[in-house]
Amino acid sequence: MSLRLPRRFSLRPFTPSAPGVVRALDVQLEEPVRGTFVLRYALHANLSRLRIPATRRPRHTDELWKHTCFEMFVRKSPDSPAYYELNASPSTEWAFYTFDDYHQNREPVNPPLPPRVRLTRESDRLCLDVRLEMRDLPHAGRIAFSAVVEDDAGDLSYWALKHVSPKPDFHHPGSSITL
Repeated sequence: MSLRLPRRFSLRPFTPSAPGVVRALDVQLEEPVRGTFVLRYALHANLSRLRIPATRRPRHTDELWKHTCFEMFVRKSPDSPAYYELNASPSTEWAFYTFDDYHQNREPVNPPLPPRVRLTRESDRLCLDVRLEMRDLPHAGRIAFSAVVEDDAGDLSYWALKHVSPKPDFHHPGSSITL
């Protein structure tokens, strides 16, 4: 996969979020150099109605998906069920994992360079920019984007390109697309 021009995707909620909270969630993907992913998640919302984690030191942190978190899944090769999962939090913490198959054998990955996560806030928009270097890691053209958004009541909404299961399941292979 090599994608030089930005591609934009709109994520859809699994179920509608509370009225007046999230209006839209978009992802922009660019691959300026083969194996370097540059992502911009743009959350258009009433930010006063969201729980946004406080900024912390960038580092690998597990269970980011329990709060507002943005995710990407990348297939390792076209003929293998193995894949990577990236979690990026507005706190600038991140997690990067590898799986052998659907939800199987999760292991943390130390990429050649840690993901760089940067947060910008406007009155009604939160943008999370992520740069992930995967040049030394195998990957193919199947990819999925998703997000978990926590509102001020502590309720979570689940956003993805598509929802193919009866419950939110970002790992499902049917959630990915081919670029």
